[in-house]
Parts: sequence; C-alpha cells; structure tokens
Amino acid sequence: MTKLFVDKAIEINAPATIVWDVLTLSEYNGQWAVEFSSGGPQFHLESTWELGSPVYWKGQDGTVIVEGNVTAVERDKLLRFTVFDVRMEERPAVTDEDGITFQLAEEEEQTTLHILQGDFSTMTDGAKYRDASAEIWDKVLPKVKRMAEEMRG
Repeated sequence: MTKLFVDKAIEINAPATIVWDVLTLSEYNGQWAVEFSSGGPQFHLESTWELGSPVYWKGQDGTVIVEGNVTAVERDKLLRFTVFDVRMEERPAVTDEDGITFQLAEEEEQTTLHILQGDFSTMTDGAKYRDASAEIWDKVLPKVKRMAEEMRG
C-alpha cells in the first residue's frame, strides 16, 4: 500500500532558533495551531519537547483534544511527534515516521521549514484526510513564516 503524506516546505527569513520557538512555545503555536480546529475550539500545543515526552493539543479550557509523543528531536533542526485525536474510537498503529515532522535547515539566517504529516494510508478515506490536512498546512506555513519574520524584527 502506498504511503500518504502531506509534504510541504516554506522559506523563512529568520534563523532556525526563532522558527523553532514559533513551533514549540505555547504562546506562539496557539496562533497557528488554531487552523487545525476547523472553526471549533482554539487550542495550543504543550510539551517539554524531549524525546518520549507527551505532546498535548489543549483547548482554551485545558481539555486535551489531541495527544501524542515526541519520537525524534534535535533542537532547532528536527521535531517529530505522533498525533492521536482522543475523540476517535481506536488508536491506529504508528511507525517511527508517523505523525508530524518539522525539519529546519538554516543557511545565512534563512530557514527552510519542511513538514511531513502522515501516514494517512492506514486510515479509512486516508487520501481525503491527507488532502484536508494539506489545505490546513497551506494556511499554517505562511502564518509560521510571518510570525518568525516579525519576531526577527
């Protein structure tokens, strides 16, 4: 079965340390994570971002909507974590590459942010979910870019 991933990248005029903060600090990631709520409750990501640590997508009232675990981390370079919507009945089987992966590559204070999300092939109607997620990332990535570039000053 062919794997189904969202695979996108964006160039950001800011160093990787700033992009990393926009992705990982709750006070910033709530501004882009809201795109995943599709008009529902706003939420942000909380984690210590250490290998094996939990990742919680929390609503404004503190309710956990999505949870996962950090499966790979290299500060300012790589972050991968699993995602599981706690409202779903069954937890799908995941591999090491599943979930959301952020790869950051910096060159002369320019950072390429590359995201991978999937594998959607393990889900019923996986292509539909992959396409819907790709549309969300098309909104998220420009937001992350704008925030990081504004923080750079």
